[in-house]
Amino acid sequence: MTVNSLLELTIAPEFVDVAVDRINGVLEVTRAFEGCLGVDVIVDVDDPAHIVLLEKWTTIERDDAYRAFRATPEGKSDLGTILAGPPTLTRYTVVE
Repeated sequence: MTVNSLLELTIAPEFVDVAVDRINGVLEVTRAFEGCLGVDVIVDVDDPAHIVLLEKWTTIERDDAYRAFRATPEGKSDLGTILAGPPTLTRYTVVE
């Protein structure tokens, strides 16, 4: 069953202008990760410091594997350096 993950980011004010480029650089690895069906970056029209990553994964296990990878030294990104606080992850499944 596919999983849709929403990762909400709040960007530090001094990085708002470069955030999307930085995020897209990090997402090259995400998009190539086994089980990733795609990632969209959406920016709040009223608050450009509020960015959400809409990720689609083949299974919860592949999403879990990706999160575990990002927690390793090899998978660590510099995304945290542009954030104003910790990201919030919410995961959903589609109900038919």
